[in-house]
Amino acid sequence: MKSKNDETNTTSDILKHWREAVPNDRLAHLVKDATRALLLALQMRLTAHSVSLGHWTFLRILWEKDGLTQRELSALAGVMEPTTYAALNAMEKLGYLVRKQRPDNRKNVYVFLTPRGRLLKTKLVPLAEEVNAIAISGASDADVATTRRTLLTILENLARDEAESISDIHRMPSTRELGRRVSTGKSPARRTRAGSK
Repeated sequence: MKSKNDETNTTSDILKHWREAVPNDRLAHLVKDATRALLLALQMRLTAHSVSLGHWTFLRILWEKDGLTQRELSALAGVMEPTTYAALNAMEKLGYLVRKQRPDNRKNVYVFLTPRGRLLKTKLVPLAEEVNAIAISGASDADVATTRRTLLTILENLARDEAESISDIHRMPSTRELGRRVSTGKSPARRTRAGSK
């Protein structure tokens, strides 16, 4: 019998599931599980530097463009603002960033990396590169290129689908809005495309 700690599937368990139980399941599930395995491999490496995966997400964004607002960071990270707020509080306590207002805009608070936060890039990016190298080990350059093209096509198709949406039905509602929908039993009307029945 498995202990409570053993209930979490390892990457090997997930692979076995795909090979034996559901080899032809939906591509979305395979992408999700591959992403999960990549993130787990990265988190194992980040832990040695006392950096969480959530902090990695914000660091990556700030290494590319420092001085963003919390709202901009939330949008770029794909998380809700309260999640960003909590992460930024922790990262500020760790000395990775500071938040301050600009003299020309007293309304917004901007997030800036400290020298310590910037220095993490030289330590952590090689870890992510290592995970990527491990992940594609044994795959031909042609297969990797095909996989990239396929994933970009998926992103393009889904971006187009999102843009063509004629209502806000597929917009990500807040947790509070979802709770209201559930408690009132109201669900949004089904989306239809122009010209479809």
